[in-house]
Amino acid sequence: MPKLLYLFALILFMTFSCQQDYTPKPHGYFRIDFQEKTYHQFDSIALPYTFDIPGYSKIVPDRDRLAEPYWINLKIPAHKAEVHISYKKVQNNLAKLMEDSRTLAYKHSIKADAINERIFVNQKKKVYGTIYLIDGNAASPVQFYLTDSTQNFLRGALYIREVPNIDSLRPVIDFLTPDIIRLIETTKWSN
Repeated sequence: MPKLLYLFALILFMTFSCQQDYTPKPHGYFRIDFQEKTYHQFDSIALPYTFDIPGYSKIVPDRDRLAEPYWINLKIPAHKAEVHISYKKVQNNLAKLMEDSRTLAYKHSIKADAINERIFVNQKKKVYGTIYLIDGNAASPVQFYLTDSTQNFLRGALYIREVPNIDSLRPVIDFLTPDIIRLIETTKWSN
């Protein structure tokens, strides 16, 4: 009889303890360690432009088969990110270059939640442009173009070499966006 009472109490305990709602652990992401922000000027005699880049990045020439002169990539290996920078000489085609940049940014509208445009003007250095901040699961969350409106046109686009998932990439995008803004604000024309 005591064994039966013990078994009954155990079954009763198990029944009530298992009726609690099960809550699974939420899906987590790996911790991302961010480097300390330091900058230095990237200055190449061979290029018609210069700007500040983060200390944890490196410049490599664009080796794509379609690359043109003065095209480079700013690589940030710790975050699998790169900023593709292309340059064109303005030859009575500024409106077309600006519209091409806008079209490339708005191609992401399919996956984007929003595209915010910010105008950039630096009268002193004669640098003018537009920054496109693309929210959502877009492949390129930050794009921009800069020009002096007479000779130089520079276009940039941030790419992170991971599947676009805004939940996991948001910290990296938030970390790299000020670096791109710094690049834009410190751009100078060499010619």
